[in-house]
Amino acid sequence: MTERTGRAPTFLEALIVVAFSVTVIGAGVLLWKVDVHIPVLLATVFAAAVGYFVLRRPWAVIEEGIVGGITMAMTAILIMYTIGLVVGSWIQGGIVPSMIYYGLSILSPRVFLVSTLLICSIVSLATGSSWGTSGTVGIALIGIAAGLKIPTPLAAGIIISGAYLGDKMSPLSDTTNLAPAVAGADLFQHIRAMLWTTGPTYVIVLILALALGMRFAGGTLEVERIQAIQAVMAREFHVSPWGLLPPVLVIALVAMKIPALPGLMAGVLAGSAMALLQGVGIADMLNVLQNGYSPALSAALADASDTAAALKVLGENNLSIRPDLAKEVGGMLKDLLARGGLQAMNWTVSLSFCALAFGGVMEKCGFLDVILEKVLARVRTVGGLVTAVILSSVSCNILLGDQYLAIVIPGRMYKTTFAQKGLHPRMLSRCLEDAGTITSVLVPWNSCGAYHAGLFGVPTLEYLPYAFLNWMNPIVSILTAYLGIGIAWLGKRGEPILGRRRPDEA
Repeated sequence: MTERTGRAPTFLEALIVVAFSVTVIGAGVLLWKVDVHIPVLLATVFAAAVGYFVLRRPWAVIEEGIVGGITMAMTAILIMYTIGLVVGSWIQGGIVPSMIYYGLSILSPRVFLVSTLLICSIVSLATGSSWGTSGTVGIALIGIAAGLKIPTPLAAGIIISGAYLGDKMSPLSDTTNLAPAVAGADLFQHIRAMLWTTGPTYVIVLILALALGMRFAGGTLEVERIQAIQAVMAREFHVSPWGLLPPVLVIALVAMKIPALPGLMAGVLAGSAMALLQGVGIADMLNVLQNGYSPALSAALADASDTAAALKVLGENNLSIRPDLAKEVGGMLKDLLARGGLQAMNWTVSLSFCALAFGGVMEKCGFLDVILEKVLARVRTVGGLVTAVILSSVSCNILLGDQYLAIVIPGRMYKTTFAQKGLHPRMLSRCLEDAGTITSVLVPWNSCGAYHAGLFGVPTLEYLPYAFLNWMNPIVSILTAYLGIGIAWLGKRGEPILGRRRPDEA
């Protein structure tokens, strides 16, 4: 480093910054149980102070890291806001209620979890978007799970497992393109490499979904409750098979390689058009897009002060439901459907800004570089190298709060080492996705974790145990590396050569 850019941190200095950050963020989430924004901001201030006063980094350099970190994720933030519009318009237009209504008619507790996993997997593979999958069909499936009395954290975990299959395997996904670009691998070589780790993991998740589904198969299907949910939704919304067209439209557009933002915006327009055709006023529709849907009938039932009040609401809407059941169903639907809109995404976006600013400071000041280099010095085997990348990506998701940084930083750090070992670049790109992409949703202050927690109304740490694909895939990746399964070496012509040992050592 020069006098103009300051010096590099020592290992001890980097360790102190990381220890302080983990302590303050962990205490905020687990001990004080406050929103994570300010603890992350405090960690950012501490890291920036060490960089400025101790390392003598100019403020312009630190500020460049903050702005650069936020800029890198700007597309994701725009998608986040757009999904808020999608959710609001799809609820008001009856699209989400229609999916819930018909889903309750065809799904049972026995097959729900497997069906959910497969549905979300197909949609995410077709669109390449975990957020889009969760924010559309995921919301509907959460509603169906509530109707079937399946725990919401379990349903959310299965939805996330399916949604992230496409996020890491679809050629339309941004992270699926980013990882090979950073590692220097071909896109489809990268996808083929991931089959060695993602394939076995997905089979395990499928088996778990089947087994857990059997736990609910013995329960009595509460037909009266399901019919009550359908009756209230049919009275509050325009439920129709036509409501399934906007999701089909979005999937078709993205499958045709229309970029995610215009594809999702087409879904917003389709949902808004359906609402307007159903008699919703333009001003009301604009308000929904801004602030989300405000439940009417379900809120009236949930807020009924006593049986007489509930009976009055039921009578006014020509509904024949037991008052106690009506209040229960009304409360569930009120919590489920009071969401969407541009403003609803501000909590998540503001957290993303805090986390990305923290990540930018940590990168510009070189704190992670020093720690990762120390780890790398102890690596001797392919299994050890893969483990180092996996742990580095997970650490970046925890410390930097963004999946893009969890792919880019370890990718840059380990690219030369993989080449020196004679490994094909697709090995590095596979490791980056096996951890960087899918563990992001398991961290409460990561933009992905914050988004899904807010979307489903389930704290990240509650759905984490059931997001099987997301925490199992890194473990399978490490195990396969140590067992020598799916190891790809770099051939003389740049082609991958599979084998346990380097070709010139075999």
